[in-house]
Amino acid sequence: MTETKDPLFHVVLDGRKVGPYDRRTIVGMRIRATLSSDHVLIDAGGTQLTVGDLIGRPRPPKADFTPQRTGGYSTVRACYPGSLRSCVGHGIDVPAFQGEIEVRVQPDVLRLAGRHRKGFSWHDDRVKLPLKDIVHVRARGTEVDLALRAGEQRLQRVTLELFSPAVAEEFLQWLPNAAAWPEGELPVRGSRGKPGQHLLWMSVAGATLAVGVVLAVVLAQRLY
Repeated sequence: MTETKDPLFHVVLDGRKVGPYDRRTIVGMRIRATLSSDHVLIDAGGTQLTVGDLIGRPRPPKADFTPQRTGGYSTVRACYPGSLRSCVGHGIDVPAFQGEIEVRVQPDVLRLAGRHRKGFSWHDDRVKLPLKDIVHVRARGTEVDLALRAGEQRLQRVTLELFSPAVAEEFLQWLPNAAAWPEGELPVRGSRGKPGQHLLWMSVAGATLAVGVVLAVVLAQRLY
């Protein structure tokens, strides 16, 4: 059986072609804002398209991605590629997804599926946000803010990157029961920064501790 390789694309920067890169690499550069949705790509056949066009293309389902397999039948109303920008506040336990995620609108829930680090390995995971708990929404360019409230809990804010202002506005149409975002910032207690940021702080703290131990050993040897 022949393995199908992901297509490669050159990126046009300042009139020069660089690359080629596969789709995952290009999406990663878009998430890190190295590329914008308007940057031009050239595929192997010489066809030009934008980064936004590439990301907006439907992707074939992955047979080995178990979170997409469910026991019951579920209706999918809309599906968008995106990324998790941030999750602030306490409420629903949202994994710290990194890279591209799938944003799927179903009758009663908004389903986010992607990959995140757990220990030293990567894990495929998903989370379902009940549509009834999404009380406020707004689009800010290519980003969408969701304010969730489960029962009597404080508000929780989830921010998604959808790569295109038009897609962000279209996405809001699937959440007709959510009210418009009120003026000013909503009161959200507690925070979790950009996915993966806590890992960076843990690395910094670990390195600082290691340096401190080395200095303590050196000083002890000099004293004795």
